[in-house]
Amino acid sequence: MSGTFMQMALNEARAAAGRGEVPVGAVLVRGSEVLARAGNRTRELNDPTAHAEMLVLRQGGQILNSERLIGCDLYVTLEPCGMCAAAISFARIRRLYYGAGDPKSGGVDHGPCFFCQPTCHHAPEVYGGIAERQAADILRSFFQARRS
Repeated sequence: MSGTFMQMALNEARAAAGRGEVPVGAVLVRGSEVLARAGNRTRELNDPTAHAEMLVLRQGGQILNSERLIGCDLYVTLEPCGMCAAAISFARIRRLYYGAGDPKSGGVDHGPCFFCQPTCHHAPEVYGGIAERQAADILRSFFQARRS
């Protein structure tokens, strides 16, 4: 099932690329139910916080009528940045699955390693490298096309 959820996130990333957004997609699930799915919309919304992860966390909070998304898992195509890692922690996400690592801007296994900080009150289980090649290829193609 986790492969299906990551494929949904990859489709959201492709759709984001089609809108001219950095191609990152996310899917929020509880059990086998998809609660929310989104791709980046920072340019469209003129909102630097409109990362795919933030959008699905917001949607999930509205659906569950709670800022705590207990028992929910998050699938995202790129390692979350520090801002998103903090929001994931605050939302009490149970498990985080991500595709490609992000040595430049990542906040989970790179950069601030948010979940390892003593100020982090909740750390989800983290599984990186899920459909990593596909996620990296989408990003690589997007940025190559922009440079051409």
